[in-house]
Amino acid sequence: MIETGRLILRDWRDGDEHLLDRHCNTESVMRWLGGVQPFEDQADVVERLKGYGRDYGHTFWAVERKEDGAFLGFCGLKRANGYCSSVSNEIEIGWRLREDAWGQGYAKESAIASLEYAFTRVGARRVVALTIEQNKASRGLMIRLGMRRRKDLDYVDPEWPADMNPVLVHELTRREWDKVK
Repeated sequence: MIETGRLILRDWRDGDEHLLDRHCNTESVMRWLGGVQPFEDQADVVERLKGYGRDYGHTFWAVERKEDGAFLGFCGLKRANGYCSSVSNEIEIGWRLREDAWGQGYAKESAIASLEYAFTRVGARRVVALTIEQNKASRGLMIRLGMRRRKDLDYVDPEWPADMNPVLVHELTRREWDKVK
């Protein structure tokens, strides 16, 4: 478990798939992630994330607000595993928060805690983040976190439609993190 001033990043529990589906499987949240998915897909996501936690000791953790225990979504670290990825097996940071949690600094707060974990506990030499051109909010957060675009690592994922390609890669090295934190 990781704790910040306002948040708890925790392992996934049974039943969290229903929270993920209810709060994060919406048109606005899933806009750049392939659209609203069937519940079974959300349950599969949670099972995969539980597996990453077991296998690697880190995952995209469930994010709860301390104040009221509300499930806000997820944020954390996993091994990059996109199809045809140029950064396979690198430590990837990612986030997905419910819409009513946007604009309150929760994504940045949980991402900073995740980056600190990556560099101090996991021993990452670099962390990557992936998005698409249209997802301006995520690209903006990547920049605010000190990440820089690596156009030379962008790649096309044939499992995604043409309008959701290429996948844009941003990177933050341990040395850069030490300067920005």
